[in-house]
Amino acid sequence: MDFGLLGEITVNSGRVDIGHIRQRYVLAALLVEANQVVPVDALMERVWGETLPYPTKSTLYSYVSRLRQALAEVGEVTIARRSGGYLLTVDPALVDVHRFRDLVRQARAAPDDERGSALFDAALGLWRGEPFAGLDTPWFDGVRRTLEAERVAAVLDRTDLRLRRGDHAVLLPGLADLVAAHPFDERLAGQYMLALHRGGRTTESLAHYDQISATMLAETGGEPGPELRGLRRRILRADQTLTVRAVAPIPRHLPAVPRSFVGRRAELARLTAELDSTAPQRTLVISAIGGMGGVGKTWLALHWAHHNLDRFPDGQLFVNLRGFDPVDPPTPSAVAVRGFLEALGVAPEGIPHEPGNQVNLYRSLLAEKRMLVVLDNAADLAQVEPLLPGGSRCTVIVTSRNQLVGLVAGHGAGSVPLGTLSDAEARELLTRQIGPERAAAEPDAVAQLVANCGGQPLALGVVAARIAVSPQLPLTAYAAELHDATTRLDALETSALGTSVRAVFTTSDRALSPGAAEVFRLLGLAVGPDIGLDAVVSLAGAPTGRVRMLLRELVSAHLVVEHRPNRYRMHDLVRLYAAERARTDLSTELRDLALRRLVDFYLHTADAADRLLAPIRLRIPLEPATAGSAPLALTDHPAAALAWFDDERACLIASADIARDRGWDDRAWQLCWAMNSFHLQRGHRHESLSTSLLGFAAARRRGDPYAVVAAHRQLGQAYDRLGQHELAAEHLEQALTLAEKAGDVLELAHTHRLLAVATERRGDDRLALTHAEQALRLFDEAGATLRARRMLNSVGWLLAKLGRYAEARTHCEQGLAFDREQGDLPGMAITLDSLGFIAHRLGEYAVALDHYAEALALMREVEMDYIQAETTERFAEMHADAGNRDLAIDTWRQALELYQAQGMADGVERVRNRLASGTGSAEPAVGAGN
Repeated sequence: MDFGLLGEITVNSGRVDIGHIRQRYVLAALLVEANQVVPVDALMERVWGETLPYPTKSTLYSYVSRLRQALAEVGEVTIARRSGGYLLTVDPALVDVHRFRDLVRQARAAPDDERGSALFDAALGLWRGEPFAGLDTPWFDGVRRTLEAERVAAVLDRTDLRLRRGDHAVLLPGLADLVAAHPFDERLAGQYMLALHRGGRTTESLAHYDQISATMLAETGGEPGPELRGLRRRILRADQTLTVRAVAPIPRHLPAVPRSFVGRRAELARLTAELDSTAPQRTLVISAIGGMGGVGKTWLALHWAHHNLDRFPDGQLFVNLRGFDPVDPPTPSAVAVRGFLEALGVAPEGIPHEPGNQVNLYRSLLAEKRMLVVLDNAADLAQVEPLLPGGSRCTVIVTSRNQLVGLVAGHGAGSVPLGTLSDAEARELLTRQIGPERAAAEPDAVAQLVANCGGQPLALGVVAARIAVSPQLPLTAYAAELHDATTRLDALETSALGTSVRAVFTTSDRALSPGAAEVFRLLGLAVGPDIGLDAVVSLAGAPTGRVRMLLRELVSAHLVVEHRPNRYRMHDLVRLYAAERARTDLSTELRDLALRRLVDFYLHTADAADRLLAPIRLRIPLEPATAGSAPLALTDHPAAALAWFDDERACLIASADIARDRGWDDRAWQLCWAMNSFHLQRGHRHESLSTSLLGFAAARRRGDPYAVVAAHRQLGQAYDRLGQHELAAEHLEQALTLAEKAGDVLELAHTHRLLAVATERRGDDRLALTHAEQALRLFDEAGATLRARRMLNSVGWLLAKLGRYAEARTHCEQGLAFDREQGDLPGMAITLDSLGFIAHRLGEYAVALDHYAEALALMREVEMDYIQAETTERFAEMHADAGNRDLAIDTWRQALELYQAQGMADGVERVRNRLASGTGSAEPAVGAGN
């Protein structure tokens, strides 16, 4: 049941006939004042205005009687005669005018901007056009003007909320239209100016002020009010308070829209209908797009998604689950969830250890967001279920070769089965890629190519690429190569690898130059998700210029995609075909040599990058790189090392797997060692553990005592970072025992250093100090002067925590002098944090302020997010103890934002308690300053 007044007058969306126009007047007049007695004379004036019929009251009675009859079948509404008038009784929520006003009241009282914006959206979504369309008495005209003013006010209120959320880019087109319709509304003008300024269009923003000022002067002889004038001044001086403080990134993960997409009109309409059927609420929609490999499932999902981006203002997530990857195993759900959490702004160290808690955090972050999640190439229901959001506003599209019946039955998913392209669609795709003139010149050959490709977009794309780059060959030559129906039909007989696609790859492969063909086969051996140009140079053992040229040939043949500048990847089936050809056409010796060059590229470049990130870290001896391998020097700023590690993160792990699988245990454990500083600095705790386990196993197989001790120590550190203290202690104690047995003073020192950190995390500061002092003494004994000086801050920090401030300051000041001498920015930041803590505890607030401010500036410079929140929290405590309450509150809020961004629940709870009380001092966070 519903009554519509915000547009044409309707009952039950027009399904109930309420008679001619004057009966609509009567019903609308009563609905406007539902549940109130409307006097007869007032009702007559509202319905007829000044042109009253004769006899008036009897006509009104007849209209009311007919309305009662029309509404009798509806129920939930009555019209009764009361003394002096009529009373229409109905639930106000069923009348759109009253529903609108109630939603607006709720929106203005909402506890947060996101909830308020959603309520305003719901309220304004009730408007279908001009209120009381077709009713034109003076009373209705007045109510219409009032409602229109209420609507505009609601729009402006919603705009304020959305501007606070940073939606200025989305708002600009609508604001421009509103400004044109309401040129003298200064509040609206201010919103438009602010949106333009935030969108980088400051000149236009100021020009709009000049325009409205000139218009007002000409029309009214006045000038804009103080608020608008004040906004102009703030824009002119680039007031930073006008900028939006980012609270979380908006992920835009969709790959590029497929340029050659054709057809699929019914499937696209079905996807849209699945989403629209949930209006007005955006309930969960899952479209399981099924079909065989190469049929275009991902193309369909991406094409639809890119044409519906306006539906998902909070972003889009995309993951290839590799459910039917011919080389790699399916992507575990836990890995996909961690990737989504990072994309949503959760720092790696803020991701919970338990998979179930990771899923809960993922669903909490998406609960109120209007986002699209594309789960591509899913294996089964078990892989998909943990990735389904728990809220009611997200849309999920799943592609899979399986039908995923459990997803449809158990989760109410819409099913969009996908077959091959029709002959007409396939011909359109091929013609679009090779050009209409060439297709028209050989129509019979085009028909044969379309038939032989079986309507597979992937096969058609590869063939079209061959044709486009070889204009001298007739189409009949390609058609003849694809004529073998036996191999072409294999893909239609099984959901496994499609041999018809293999036949297409074979014909494309034959057109390659010998050099490109060899690089193509070698790329099939590199099992990472993608590969950079520098890595391909080592894999091929050829000069950079020649490799770049050969890669361009492969890109032109659509066998390789350059998805980012100088980074390449291959389709699943293409890579399988390349790997098969490598095993057939290349000798075992050549394949092993190529992979050894590739692994050495990653190993030696990672070692160079590690030296930048941790210049005084214990170095492990490496054999020279295999001839033909070309590792990068990476002698720039540590930021260059971080950027390289970020790009090659997955490829490094894949290379360690290659080394392990081929029995190259020395390279396997050394690769894992070289990655460790990066994993720790970026907070990749889970990857640190997995690579440490791989390296530990390789070191034990290798049997090198030095490698085993180092691997024990690294594994203990990884367990410690994840809070698995018993396992951490077990491995660190084992490393200590082995180092003592070998009489290796330097190994003993490094192990005591990590035991100090691990013991502090367990809460035993006294024992931690003992280990730190042992490490300092042993480093001195071993002649490791740089490392010994680096330990000064660790000892000083622990002394400070134990209240021995004078000794602590001496150690830390000596450590800071060393850090400055070495140019060690992370070391300086940590040591300054310790000195700030000491000065704070001694009541030297001015000194503490200087130390903390410098420490935080350095932490931001070198991206030390993992401890910046803790230092900011201690800075706030210092302000509080110094009596600077306002500064303390502001700084606590900064710490809260940092903790929230990293998903660190303990820090969030602790700082919220401080903000609630505004007083008190926190105990130092475990491990801080070390």
